[in-house]
Amino acid sequence: MIKQFLFIFLALIVANTSQAQTRTTRIGYIDMEYILENVSDYKEATAQLELKAQKWKQEIESKKIEINKLKESLKAEKALLTKELIDERETEIKFLETEMMDYQQKQFGADGNLIHQKAALAKPIQDQVFTAVQDIAEAKSYDFIFDKSSDLTMLFSNKKFDISDQVIRVLNRTDKREQLTKKQLKDQEIKESKENAIDENPAMADRQKALDEKKAAREKLIEDRRLEQEAKKKEYDDRRKAIQAEREAKKNGTVSEPAKSTEAVKTDGTTAKPATATETVPATTEPPVDKAAERQKLYEQRKKELEERRKKILEEREAAKKAKEAETQKPNTTNN
Repeated sequence: MIKQFLFIFLALIVANTSQAQTRTTRIGYIDMEYILENVSDYKEATAQLELKAQKWKQEIESKKIEINKLKESLKAEKALLTKELIDERETEIKFLETEMMDYQQKQFGADGNLIHQKAALAKPIQDQVFTAVQDIAEAKSYDFIFDKSSDLTMLFSNKKFDISDQVIRVLNRTDKREQLTKKQLKDQEIKESKENAIDENPAMADRQKALDEKKAAREKLIEDRRLEQEAKKKEYDDRRKAIQAEREAKKNGTVSEPAKSTEAVKTDGTTAKPATATETVPATTEPPVDKAAERQKLYEQRKKELEERRKKILEEREAAKKAKEAETQKPNTTNN
């Protein structure tokens, strides 16, 4: 019995040892600077800190201008001043220079406010990144994950081992989950599982990228066609309103007789018949070549107006899209 137990125990040890030898070591790395640049909260806080740094620079520049004015004034009046007054002025200038240098060191020095505030801004995001890295390492059995932007020297790093985008997605998922309903949360989980499968299979990622590009191209084509139809419809409505206004003017008798007898030009370059059958069309003295040139000119002008309307509609839709994105991002900022 004891011999059987020892045999089973040794067999288990041998099996575990062979599995440990055959299993390859999984290594990944992140780029902390890249992650911070793609986190919206950190970018907004950094922009505010940059404004504060600009204010400090302006204060330092004002102090420099004031000191230079004092130096120029002393230089111009030095011949008229006594030695005691000169020494007093020079002492004042030296004091202001020392004060300015101390202020500059306080704000922008190696241990200044700018460095401390940057570290304070990055600390909460870095903690979230470390938590996300640990979750990814446990879920996908990573043995080592390094930080490319740290003091660690990486002479070469293959892009396929970079999990920075995975970390960014985990951070964004955490923010979104707090605002999703149950149905949206279920859809989000399906999307996350699909993203995780893509991360594990680079070939699948390439296929998904190609599909996304085709989908974007189709959506752009559909959008262009819709905008073109809207522009044509708008042009048709404007033309109909113009014809209706002209008819109302004729009905009210506000149009002169020669204007009534002139032919209305259609959009395709052809001419319409007069409003009444009793009116006679005056013989034109213009040669046929001039009429063709005029029709070509009208066609080009309408084509240009159509293109301008299309561009205007595109700009309005882009502005509305940006405004909508700004409204959706605003609650996230207030919640944080």
